Amino acid sequence: MNTEEVWKSFYNPLRNFIVKRVKLVHDADDILQNVFMKIHANLDTLKDDQKLQSWIYQITRNCIMDYYRKEKLQLKVELPTDLPLEDTEDLNEAIKEIASCIRPMVQQLSDNYKHALELTELGNYTQKQLSEQLGISFSGAKSRVQRGREKLKELLLSCCNFEFDRLGNIIDYTTRNSNQTKCSTSDCCN
Repeated sequence: MNTEEVWKSFYNPLRNFIVKRVKLVHDADDILQNVFMKIHANLDTLKDDQKLQSWIYQITRNCIMDYYRKEKLQLKVELPTDLPLEDTEDLNEAIKEIASCIRPMVQQLSDNYKHALELTELGNYTQKQLSEQLGISFSGAKSRVQRGREKLKELLLSCCNFEFDRLGNIIDYTTRNSNQTKCSTSDCCN
């Protein structure tokens, strides 16, 4: 198999594999490009074509790990002390407005998820304390909180269009004009 055939066969599955593991799509595309560069440079060294897929995915996993190592190193770089502060007043206002929608939306969740989020996210319980309170395993409590967060996210996304900065922070939002949304208050996302 040559590089072009590998590209045709593996481009979409590899891209999906990477996108699920990396926050930003453009970073995923960069990783995918690195993967194919390594495949092209080393394809002739693969002796057993039966191992092609596992070999390609191992290269991909290594490139993803390299990405996170590089990202971690970049976070350790100290910023200059004279760096001007960004004006976050608008950002904070958007977050406050969205936060006012959270509690009413949590109330729309099923009792299991609602209770878990009320105690942990809106209250002061740890997930360990939640597991003890509910008499379930710690991993069960973690799963319940995680699923509750996902359900809450789905509700928010059904009500609002969000605009994010490059770090994933919400910088603006607008309401969706749909009668099918489950926005609980008229104040949310307006």
